[in-house]
Amino acid sequence: MTGIIPSQHLREMIARGDISGTPDITDAQIQPASIDLRLGTVAYRVRASFLSGANRSVAERLAEFEMHRIDLSQGAVLEKGCVYVVPLMEALRLPGGVQAVANAKSSTGRLDLLTRTIVDGGTEFDRIPNGYTGPLYAEICPRSFSVLVRPGMRLNQIRFRAGEARLSDDALRALHRKVPLVDGTPVIEDGLGFSVDLTAGADDVVGYRAKPHAGVIDLDRVNHYEPSQFWDRVQARDEQIILDPGAFYILVSREAVTIPPDHAAEMAPYLAMVGEFRVHYAGFFDPGFGHDAAGGAGSRGVLEVRCHEAPFVLEHGQVVGRLVYERMAAEPETLYGAGIASNYQGQGLKLAKHFKAT
Repeated sequence: MTGIIPSQHLREMIARGDISGTPDITDAQIQPASIDLRLGTVAYRVRASFLSGANRSVAERLAEFEMHRIDLSQGAVLEKGCVYVVPLMEALRLPGGVQAVANAKSSTGRLDLLTRTIVDGGTEFDRIPNGYTGPLYAEICPRSFSVLVRPGMRLNQIRFRAGEARLSDDALRALHRKVPLVDGTPVIEDGLGFSVDLTAGADDVVGYRAKPHAGVIDLDRVNHYEPSQFWDRVQARDEQIILDPGAFYILVSREAVTIPPDHAAEMAPYLAMVGEFRVHYAGFFDPGFGHDAAGGAGSRGVLEVRCHEAPFVLEHGQVVGRLVYERMAAEPETLYGAGIASNYQGQGLKLAKHFKAT
């Protein structure tokens, strides 16, 4: 078996104990090509973000960097600008030849809630090596909004890969000829490039910018908060906007993207040389995203954009990111958006599910 491991095979891995949870992993956690990870019962406030490093455990490093512990059992606020490490309810015992990659869930990224997975002996965030055996931890840093969390909340997700699954550019072009991946001419270079849409709609809004002093968001509340209390609307002038240093924006891709049922994709950080900004916190695109058979008919990618040191002019049609496509080991039993609770199928510009529709 070579490729991204689909839901039905993930269930087999759970049954074998390759992936375990305390309490047991539930059906609701299993997505077409990934498993949602759950927060445990305690958060460690730490002095700084860290990786465990070769031959060292996260527990060792926590003893070095811990400031205090927070009991999450009754709910607790993780404050904006602070760094926390939360042991997850899941653990791994991967067979040789199987590796994993983690990423924030879509709603997590759209809240500017930096969430990364760290493991024992880890030298990279969100990358779990072949054959890893041990616990999983989430590093959480709320950037724009303080958040109320509880045990069992699912902020990040994990995807498993056997062997080499990434499509070359030639294979990606061939796939586009077979199943159009974007609704236009594809830009294919080290993945599928996508650009930003700064053409105004009927309300002249091209995106949203996080307010700097908003209130707390309870992550269990869906369709609850008034967007105007947390976001400023962004309007373009001459199809361009100026990104402010340190500000966080929700924008949307110009292209409508399709992920065929036998493939998955991950949004990759774009080269720093294109500008003073970063695109994406949540990068997994599941099989069926934007696909006709799953009710998608092309779905645009929501872009989570943070500007760095200098103001930067972003223009309509500017390439800001790329999608890396990978083969599935098998088509998953259920596609994204097809009979499962997929919040963002067929989306355009859209805030996280916690906010009322605008």
